[in-house]
Amino acid sequence: MSPTATHNAAPSSYAPQSPETGSQGRGRQMEMGLGTTDDEAVASSKPVQSKKLDKQSLAYVWRTGLAGGLAGCAAKSVVAPLDRVKILFQASNPQFAKYTGSWFGVVTAMRDINQQDGLRGLFRGHSATLLRIFPYAAIRFLAYEQIRSVIIKNSSQETPLRRLLSGSLAGITSVFFTYPLEVIRVRLAFETLRDARSSLSSICKQIYHEHPSVPAHHLSASAAAVANSSADASLPIRAAASAFSSTASTMQAVQPRAGLINFYRGFSPTLWGMLPYAGVSFLTHDTVGDWFRLPSVAQYTTIPSTSPESKQRLPLRTPFELLSGALAGLVSQTVSYPLEVIRRRMQVGGAVGDGHRLGMGETARRIWTEKGARGFWVGLTIGYVKVMPMVAVSFWVYERGKLALGV
Repeated sequence: MSPTATHNAAPSSYAPQSPETGSQGRGRQMEMGLGTTDDEAVASSKPVQSKKLDKQSLAYVWRTGLAGGLAGCAAKSVVAPLDRVKILFQASNPQFAKYTGSWFGVVTAMRDINQQDGLRGLFRGHSATLLRIFPYAAIRFLAYEQIRSVIIKNSSQETPLRRLLSGSLAGITSVFFTYPLEVIRVRLAFETLRDARSSLSSICKQIYHEHPSVPAHHLSASAAAVANSSADASLPIRAAASAFSSTASTMQAVQPRAGLINFYRGFSPTLWGMLPYAGVSFLTHDTVGDWFRLPSVAQYTTIPSTSPESKQRLPLRTPFELLSGALAGLVSQTVSYPLEVIRRRMQVGGAVGDGHRLGMGETARRIWTEKGARGFWVGLTIGYVKVMPMVAVSFWVYERGKLALGV
C-alpha cells in the first residue's frame, strides 16, 4: 500500500489507529522489553481528545502559536554558530571569503571568531534572531494549520499539491510580518571588526538612514545623453551643464530614499525562495510521517494512544520525528538555496560597496560574474549541516509542544 493510498483513507490529522497500537501495542512492546518510554510519558501526560478539534477556536490558535514559537527558538539556538558562519560565507565577507568551499574552512572560521570575540562572537546577532524567530515560527506553524484546514477539508483533498500550497502560503504569511527583523539579524551577524560592533538600536538607525547612490554608469550615460542633446541643439556649454545637473538631480530624486523600505532589502527573492522552501518542508515532513505511520511499521515508529477511540494522528517516536524533520530540511534547502544566496547579498547591500540597492536580477548577475554557477551554491554544505538539525528540532519541539498543550 502506498503512502498516498494510506492518507486517502483518513485525513493527515485524524488517522485511525493501527491494530498494533493502543493497549495491544503497549502489551507487545512490554513483551519485547521496551517498557514505557519518555515519548509515551509525554503522550500520556495530556489526555488525547477523542472528538475533532476546532482549529478556528482561540484556544487552538494561541496554543499552536506558542508551540510554533518555542519550536523556532529552540531550533535556532541549536545552530546559531553555524548560522553566523554561513551568513559570512553567503554574503562574501572579505575577512572570511578565503575560508569558503571546505569543511576545514568552516572549522577555521569558527575558531577565528571564537579567538577574536569569544563564545559571544559565535552567537552574534542571536538576540535579534530570537526576537524575529518567535513570531516568525509562531505565525508559520499557526498559518499552516489554519490554511491547511481550509485547503484540505477532507481525506479526498489530502494531496501533495495541496500540502505544498498550504506550506508555501504559510511561509509567505510569516515572512511578510517578520522580514525587517531578519534584515537586522543578518547585518549584526555580518559585522566582524571589533571596532565596528554595533548595538541593535544603532544597526536599526544605520539601516534606516542609508541612502542608495546612483551608479556611476547611469550618470555617465546621462552625461553623454545631455552632451549629444546639447550638440544637436547648439546649446551653450552652461546650458548643457545645467541640463546635466538637472538630470542627475532627477535621477537622485527617483531613487528609493532612506526609510522603512531599507528594512525590506532582498524581500523579492525571499518571497520566491519561501514558495519552495516552506512548501517543500511541510510536504516532505508530512509525507515521510505517512510512511512511518504505515500499519506495517507503526508499532515501532509511533507512540501508542492512551485513548483507544481517539481519531487523532498518532505522534511519532523521537528518532522518527527527528528523521522526518531532517529529511524535510535536506530537500527544502536544496530546492531553495540559490534564492537564499541572492537574498543574503541583497540584505547586506548597504554594508558593502557603494550602498547601491541592487535588484534581484542585478544581484544574480553580479554573483554569476564573480564566481559563476558555483557562486549560487556557496555555503551549501554548511547549509545542510545547519538546516537538517534545525528543521528536525523545530518539528520535534512543535509536535511535542502540541501534545503538552493538548492540541
